[in-house]
Amino acid sequence: MELLGWIIVGLFAGALARLVMPGSAPGGCVLTILLGIAGALLAGYVGRMLGVYAPGQQTSFIAAVFGSIGVLALYRFFAGRG
Repeated sequence: MELLGWIIVGLFAGALARLVMPGSAPGGCVLTILLGIAGALLAGYVGRMLGVYAPGQQTSFIAAVFGSIGVLALYRFFAGRG
């Protein structure tokens, strides 16, 4: 159930990351939202490793947005090189 919560938060975080980082995104909105989900999962994992979140605790939306922006920025960097 916790994974489903991260996915839902990631959907919104990915959409917000798309608004924060406008421009030509390779892959379109669907890929951006999927990267948002990956960013939310990454934020939750890193937060747990650092002791910010306890097991069973939801990732904060702000951390998910920052994780989504980071993953989106990395994707744009590597996709733009080709």
